[in-house]
Amino acid sequence: MTYLDLLRTTTERTGSIICVGLDPVLEKIPIKGNPEKVITKFYTDLFEAFQSENVLPGAIKPNIAFYEQYGFEGLRALQNVITIWRAANIPIILDAKRGDIGKTSAAYAKACFVFWNVDAVTVAPYMGSDSIAPFLHYADRGVYVLCRTSNPGAGDIQDLLIEGVPLYQKVADQLLQWAQLGTGAVLGATYPEELENIATQFTKSGKELPLLIPGIGGQGGTVEEIMRSLKHAAYPLPLCRINASSAVNYAYQKQDTDDYAGAAVIAFKQIQRNAVIRQKTNK
Repeated sequence: MTYLDLLRTTTERTGSIICVGLDPVLEKIPIKGNPEKVITKFYTDLFEAFQSENVLPGAIKPNIAFYEQYGFEGLRALQNVITIWRAANIPIILDAKRGDIGKTSAAYAKACFVFWNVDAVTVAPYMGSDSIAPFLHYADRGVYVLCRTSNPGAGDIQDLLIEGVPLYQKVADQLLQWAQLGTGAVLGATYPEELENIATQFTKSGKELPLLIPGIGGQGGTVEEIMRSLKHAAYPLPLCRINASSAVNYAYQKQDTDDYAGAAVIAFKQIQRNAVIRQKTNK
């Protein structure tokens, strides 16, 4: 099965294009113990709460830095989290933002796709095609290339003009040349106009490039704006994943409850209501 097929079948089965970022911050997790125990239990409880409510996200996206900060215990926790959520049979996207010279990128790609055995990864294009190519060799996996990111400082580099064209647009243009099955782009929710323009460009090209869209909630983007932009672009929605992290992970704080797992499901459902594709099949 190709990564595009995995996205489509998951959307059909879950009815969701919402990706939940699994980014642990120990200070926000109301569990005592060492990092491996705390993180593993927290995301096991969330997984079981989703399962008990017969609802699943369209993907999960652990950011590797949030695990690396806790050393080997954090990395063991990441391995546990991947194993637990693998049972849901939904895409697992490792947010690693890798990108280096050829041999180093080949090692990164092997780590992501063989050791961690994830379905997709985020990569940085700054070093050019030879830094991306090793990831593309894994034909059944997804590769999301940073294009127009959601952070406040994105414009410092991405808005620089090259022959009158902003750098992020040059990256989008280049992606259409690099694109293989599963090659896609990271486009921030905080720039809905650019999102619509690039999604339109991808649609008109006739190539299927999956989109990973972070930046809703605390960063200021909204699901409603994203859906409007994608629909205007006639973009195939099952290939899109809209990411929500803190708004789901730590929803219990906003809801003022001790039931952190139940609160996460409630928050997910609230986000999901604004990104309805159609009813899930329950297969």
